[in-house]
Amino acid sequence: MKNPADFLTHTLRSHPRGEMVTRVMAAAIQAVDPAHAVRKYLAWNGRTLRVGDMRYTIPHGGRVYLVGAGKAGYPMVQAAAEILGDRLDAGVIVVKEDHTEETQVGAVEIVEAGHPLPDAHGIAGTEKIVSLLSRTQPDDLVLCMISGGGSALLTQPVSGVTLDDLRTLTDQLLASGATIHEFNILRKHLSRVKGGQLAERAAPARLAALILSDVVGNDLDIIASGPTVPDRSTFADAWNILHAYDLIERAPFAIREHLEAGKAGRAPETPKPGELIFARVKNLLVGSNELAAQAALKQIRKEKLRAHLLTTSMQGEADDRGRWLTKVARQIVETGRPVRPPVCLVAGGETTVTLRGAGRGGRNQQVALATVRNLADMANVLLVTLATDGGDGPTDAAGAVVSGETLARATARGLDPDSFLAHNDAYSFFDTLGDLLKPGPTQTNVNDLTFLFVF
Repeated sequence: MKNPADFLTHTLRSHPRGEMVTRVMAAAIQAVDPAHAVRKYLAWNGRTLRVGDMRYTIPHGGRVYLVGAGKAGYPMVQAAAEILGDRLDAGVIVVKEDHTEETQVGAVEIVEAGHPLPDAHGIAGTEKIVSLLSRTQPDDLVLCMISGGGSALLTQPVSGVTLDDLRTLTDQLLASGATIHEFNILRKHLSRVKGGQLAERAAPARLAALILSDVVGNDLDIIASGPTVPDRSTFADAWNILHAYDLIERAPFAIREHLEAGKAGRAPETPKPGELIFARVKNLLVGSNELAAQAALKQIRKEKLRAHLLTTSMQGEADDRGRWLTKVARQIVETGRPVRPPVCLVAGGETTVTLRGAGRGGRNQQVALATVRNLADMANVLLVTLATDGGDGPTDAAGAVVSGETLARATARGLDPDSFLAHNDAYSFFDTLGDLLKPGPTQTNVNDLTFLFVF
């Protein structure tokens, strides 16, 4: 999927082991290639379709449809269309803008839409999916390709809530530091397709979903807001999240009105575990952060370094996680614990950023910036942060690289990392130094990875 050279920055170009570091990142991305995942779990022999351990016979007159949404949608559709050929009757999938130049792959229409803010293209694409699913019959099979980013891309708000309302709430939640779990509980209760409701639309057909995880813990009902998965959350949960982030008075009125109606039983809940519609639904996890992390560890060992997995559940404020990583680095340098150098420690997960300034950046860049000052005296340490989809926040960067020389180089240019950190302007800081990772869209999405090298 990605050439290691795509990850080179100023520091990696000049570092004696820079090319090795890029090979580790490339190995992690290649391990979660969405097309490979689909080919692994999907097979067609002319009469029967295998989806994981399930077998589906398509009787005469039965149709096969493909729908879905997410940043990895295009390569997933490519693989499915290649496997099924003419047996794939029709489909629509919504992908992030600039993730493909194609508008059609076989029988499947490709719709590009906005992310992380939902837009009119996402609504139009979702309406096409809903229209297609209105045709289904009991003998039909609906294949659903779901990946990270699907929450914003698959958009059909409940009656009374507008696109502008959703965009406003998204901005408010992004600025507040809300977790993806909290985000998606709200999204499910403001949508007509999320939280198991796409499975309702697909009935009475059978449905099999291939899901690429971008959430910590791989909770299927959270990935892309769980359009094909029973929803364990409630309107009360959604309301409590607004309260937790002091949004009761600030969120759009229509959103508050709908959530209040739901709490009072005047609006229908999302479908719950045990409901009959899920008897004909199969949800299959085909890729995750753990898979990418394990591939990175394997490559690290090939490079003759020790490899150690810190976690695949890294969460919390990006600043705090960055400072924690510097403490880990110092402990290794001073005590050789938890692993002696030369070593690379891998941490996967998804941090959050509570906005305090008006700068540019993303959570991975913020993590990196929080390490600059404390890594300044560590000559043999290198830290790399990476959004596996190639896009960190609303920027064209996937993350950044920090070495023991970063602070001195920044100071020589008059850059104070603490000031940039306070203004959430990590992008400007690292862009000036040439140390932003800019591999472009990777066509996959399994959360973030951080690599801490101690040589």
